Amino acid sequence: MSDIVFIDCTPELSDLFASGKIKAPDNVYVNVGDPTPGEVIALCSDARVLLVEHTVIEAKTLEACPHLTTIIFMGTGAGTYIPLEWAKSRGIVVATTPGYGSTAVAEHAMALTFAAARRLGPMIKDLKSGVWQPRGGMQLKGRKVAVIGLGEIGRCYAEMASALDMRVSAWNRSPVDSPFFEPDIEKTLHEAEVVSLHLALNEQTTDFLNASRLQLLKPGALVINTARAALIDQDALALALQSGQVGHAALDVFWQEPISADNEWCNLEQVTLTPHAAYMTEEAYLELWKRTLQAVSAHTPA
Repeated sequence: MSDIVFIDCTPELSDLFASGKIKAPDNVYVNVGDPTPGEVIALCSDARVLLVEHTVIEAKTLEACPHLTTIIFMGTGAGTYIPLEWAKSRGIVVATTPGYGSTAVAEHAMALTFAAARRLGPMIKDLKSGVWQPRGGMQLKGRKVAVIGLGEIGRCYAEMASALDMRVSAWNRSPVDSPFFEPDIEKTLHEAEVVSLHLALNEQTTDFLNASRLQLLKPGALVINTARAALIDQDALALALQSGQVGHAALDVFWQEPISADNEWCNLEQVTLTPHAAYMTEEAYLELWKRTLQAVSAHTPA
């Protein structure tokens, strides 16, 4: 087995390999699919470097990979998938590949904004069940949108919202040079009719959008999340949807993934859901692989 193993290549990336649009170096073994812990151990028993796209790996699995020196997480938010403290205690480097899909994620967040505003999710469900029920929606022009987080994705989303003549108020944890920046989170959220989350998840941002902050929104507001589910207090959002304080939630990320058909969120009326797909465009995948190989070069001996 190779000393560099890509453990969980997606079908979309696999198609790009097959087409020749991207190539794996000779010392990289590409495994397509979603490996079990046992399969990860079998794949990586001799590996020095793991490339991880979306698989959650526990410390006990990594402990069975004795030659491991480096993990490249193909994205951001590695702590959701990799036991960072364990890796640090073993001297294992964990690197990420930020920025590869900023436009893709921002565009998906905007697509969810349109879907939520025009209540596409419920209408599609109606039609599939044989119900003809046209539903009114929200016109976005002139509405206040709160953009939470002004990294590359948040900036891109804010610019698109501004181009729609929405009133953009954007909060960031540190000051940024942007005409949309507002340093007071309560002012940003106050009377917002749309809120879109673009924060990294950490101890300070867990449950960032809680019950008290949801109450700052204009009743019937839209909540859009393409970042990390735990940025939102799950119970608070469910109650806000029930009360009508939040009119619609459009979510690409969930508190436990993957979700099943009987998950409570699948059965709520005022939701639009996509399966953590915001970053998945060909352009983003091409850039992801480029940055992954750069990370391998930067963090492993020549």
